[in-house]
Amino acid sequence: MAASLRNNRDFRLLWMSGLFAVLGTQMTALALPLLVLRETGSAVQAGAISTVSVTAVLITMLPGGVMADRVERRRLMRLCDLGSFCVVGALVVAVWLRSVPLPLVLLVAGAGAIIGSLYGPAAFGLMRTVVPPEDMGTATARLQARTATARLVGPMVGGALFGLHPVLPFLAEAVGLLLSTICVALVRTRSRSENRAGSAFSKAELTAGLSFLWRLPYLRTVLLVFGLGMNFAFGALTFTALTVFSGGGRSGLGGGTVVTFISVGALTGALLAPRLRPERHTWMLIAATCWFCVASALAMAWIRVPLFAGLLCAACMCLSTVASIGFLSTLLAVTPGDRVGRVQSAAGFLSSLVQPFGPLAGGALLTAFGSRTTFGAIAGVLAVSAAVVTFAPSARPGPEVVAAAEASKSAKSAKSAEAARTTGTAESSGSSGPVAEETRTEETRTEEVLAHGVPDDRTGTSEAPTGTSEARSSTPDDRTGTGSPRP
Repeated sequence: MAASLRNNRDFRLLWMSGLFAVLGTQMTALALPLLVLRETGSAVQAGAISTVSVTAVLITMLPGGVMADRVERRRLMRLCDLGSFCVVGALVVAVWLRSVPLPLVLLVAGAGAIIGSLYGPAAFGLMRTVVPPEDMGTATARLQARTATARLVGPMVGGALFGLHPVLPFLAEAVGLLLSTICVALVRTRSRSENRAGSAFSKAELTAGLSFLWRLPYLRTVLLVFGLGMNFAFGALTFTALTVFSGGGRSGLGGGTVVTFISVGALTGALLAPRLRPERHTWMLIAATCWFCVASALAMAWIRVPLFAGLLCAACMCLSTVASIGFLSTLLAVTPGDRVGRVQSAAGFLSSLVQPFGPLAGGALLTAFGSRTTFGAIAGVLAVSAAVVTFAPSARPGPEVVAAAEASKSAKSAKSAEAARTTGTAESSGSSGPVAEETRTEETRTEEVLAHGVPDDRTGTSEAPTGTSEARSSTPDDRTGTGSPRP
């Protein structure tokens, strides 16, 4: 971790808070369906958990972004942690008493997804306030590494604890949520936006993030191609690889190799990102990721070695993680402070919208046509995405994106300097005046660039701002809420 981040007390607290929460979530991600199977013996009821979670996330993601922009973010995070603690605590009591009705389990899964939709955008906005622009790339890479590590370790620990006693993984999650709440409560930074009149959940508010993304061709193209198209195809690719190299479910070793290598690839990409500075080469990284996924799908159609498939999937995930950090650096840089929650939720919504259908499509193709044709079809979809990213002019950040990023970055720097001068007054009075005023300034500058194009004195700008990477995991299960358009 960079020296400046090691000395950043609030970032360390946010990092630890997310570690406790994400590790607990990953432990129960395996334990929850195991609990339903143990109690009911029904695979259908166990599968309903995932369906409820995904549905709840998609329904509440956009409203969650609105709430994160309307409510003081640190307070909202504390309420979310306490709500999660209460829900998981109820499940702990039920498991201990050996009375676990399915509606309670589904309620826990749905409530957890809803709370995550609120927590993620709030954490994203608070981190943007806590971390200086020059440290944002390193900070988000560390958050990605933390989440990847939790994904790698959490299910194994959760499964081992469940084997000892079914209540243990849920008890561990409850303790983690309590520790997460304490860490958030110790954060000193406040992050609030300008109060707005009107209904919080009006159509304009709910779609503000989507509208912002749609207005910039670069963000729109990358999210539609790299977020929607690649997430769908990569989901189909990994499910097909898991099915084929596990012998149709007969070999846990082959399938486990693929899953483990994917997690290792995500962790490796997050660790490499600060050294590679992907915000400087985002387009090249996205294009390279797409074409490498094409080559990997074609290779897996002909080479049937689980270790080889695992290495290919790991390389794809590593590249996509680094590319996502580069892309989201631009997303963070051009987003006005009072829209952070809604824009992040909109990006996560688009990236997650078709992801559940990838494995379904892969399974249907595999059943109808066999593995070789399935891998070929997936490679075809990936090739279309790769061609668009490579040759479409809108897939490259234009001058208006660079200028908007510079305008937002300079406004945030001014805001940080003002906040440093008025910390004592703000803490004693609880006033948000300076913060709201600087937020309005940042929004005005960015809106001017987006509405009227690049100012004359910035026409020659050709280099994106550095050190402002943003990543997600993204996927929406990352408690930082850094939704990412990566596979």
